[in-house]
Amino acid sequence: MNAAKKMFKRLVHDESGAEVIEYALIAGLIVVGCVFVIGKLGTKVLARWNSVNSSL
Repeated sequence: MNAAKKMFKRLVHDESGAEVIEYALIAGLIVVGCVFVIGKLGTKVLARWNSVNSSL
């Protein structure tokens, strides 16, 4: 039981994975932003494409 307590204390005080979590959150926010922008631009591009297609 004592070894389990030591391992738990070590896990609680270990901060080596904090940077990875921060980078993952930043990457996630960038992906969400890109999806939003592409979604907004996609409708405008589709409308323009349909306009050009109908004029031909």
